[in-house]
Amino acid sequence: MSAIIIKADSQSNKLLKELAKKLGASVISLDEEQYEDFILGSKMDAEKTNEMVSRESIMKKLKGK
Repeated sequence: MSAIIIKADSQSNKLLKELAKKLGASVISLDEEQYEDFILGSKMDAEKTNEMVSRESIMKKLKGK
């Protein structure tokens, strides 16, 4: 199974949702916060290095901004 996410205006979303249902697909609506969480998670997965980093080094980087 695969999925796509399409971000569009509400009128286009309604049309796309109806089309997907007619084609037999299931449709899940995401609010803006859920969409942002998904994008953040995707970016985190893409940058994953599996390296351990100390709390101190993270705090040092955060304080530098």
